[in-house]
Amino acid sequence: MTIKRTWMICLAAPVLIALVLSLTGTPLMTADAQQAPAKTAEVKIDNFSFGPGDLKVPVGTTITWTNRDDIPHTVVSTDGVFKSKVMDTDEKFSYTFTKAGTYPYFCSIHPKMTGQVVVQ
Repeated sequence: MTIKRTWMICLAAPVLIALVLSLTGTPLMTADAQQAPAKTAEVKIDNFSFGPGDLKVPVGTTITWTNRDDIPHTVVSTDGVFKSKVMDTDEKFSYTFTKAGTYPYFCSIHPKMTGQVVVQ
């Protein structure tokens, strides 16, 4: 009889804990189980420029560059962190920034085209 009673207590304990937590307003999910919405930003390449040229974003943001120009362009960080292939009209390149810092970049075909991402 004691083995049966112990078994029933083991099965009932999680239910009791969940009931107590729900009555006290304590969330049943941990912060790890909840996912924050993905952070994204867009940069348009047009008329030999990046728009916006300077962009501030939080850590974890994915930036997508889209070539809206009639000629090919690239997106290359000056410190080698990221580098796109040559993008024709309407092609895209994305990069997710996982560390805080300042990331200057340019078009390797047209080096006077520059931009900067500040990740905070």
